[in-house]
Amino acid sequence: MMKSPTILAVGGAYIERRGQVSGAFVPAASNPGTMREEVGGAVFNALRCAVRRGVSGLLLSIRGGDAMADTVARAITAAGIVDLSVVFLDRTTPSNTTIIDGDGALVTGLADMALYDLALAKQIRRAKVREAISTADAVLCDANLPSTALERLVALAAGKPVFALAVSPSKAARLTLVLEFLAMAFMTRHEAGALTGADVDADEHGIVDGLRRAGLKSGVVTAGDGPVLGFDETDAFSILPPKKVTDGAADALAGATVAALLRGLTLRAALRDGVAAAMLAIESAGLVPVLTAADFADALALVPEPQELA
Repeated sequence: MMKSPTILAVGGAYIERRGQVSGAFVPAASNPGTMREEVGGAVFNALRCAVRRGVSGLLLSIRGGDAMADTVARAITAAGIVDLSVVFLDRTTPSNTTIIDGDGALVTGLADMALYDLALAKQIRRAKVREAISTADAVLCDANLPSTALERLVALAAGKPVFALAVSPSKAARLTLVLEFLAMAFMTRHEAGALTGADVDADEHGIVDGLRRAGLKSGVVTAGDGPVLGFDETDAFSILPPKKVTDGAADALAGATVAALLRGLTLRAALRDGVAAAMLAIESAGLVPVLTAADFADALALVPEPQELA
């Protein structure tokens, strides 16, 4: 029996809160609504999806010494992931809170992520983490890491494939100095624009050319209900997703795509796996879909074949 590939993930695993106002949002007032809370984080969501597609996972993140930290730790263990995270007892566990109106439009967000900037770069130097990098088949990271941490990580990976998630337009710029060392980066059109300075409404060829000029060898660009772009050094194509690829679904797409690539699939086949996982994530009550073999096969059957860029 073949040993499953191992991914070391480094980045965000935090409390994700999502509040929805009942009806129209009224500024400077108490708005009735609902609040949902679960453990999320781009790299953690992607790793959980990769593990559900047959990969072994290890995670390095950082949390505080509060009750939220226990919730995060339990979620990592429940996902079957080896937890290499560091706890700072005198700090608060990172969190991300978004408030949306009755129609689902963003009202405001609050990201309490300073602990990652403060401590992640130093933790990558730990002997246990260096050992994990040396034994892993690939590294998966997100732009919650500061630039110094990303540079240190790709240096330690020393030729092993490093996959990165851009996270947000403001954080995507942190990937600039390591783009040429990445095996692949996953991003939205807005994040691609932040990396290249290109217009988010640029044509598909323009987006791919801009990312290649910026030094990226291979990438995936999502666009809500628009085509998902995939490219490497010799190929560029698009897949029209049957459903809109939202934030959480994009994490699932990344995790399933990486898992497929590590199993030896071509980028075109791997990205179809990713789109199938994204579809199931959209339909899932939680941030990460269950991905049973039967459900995955049904979803994959609905994903169209890749098309050459127009």
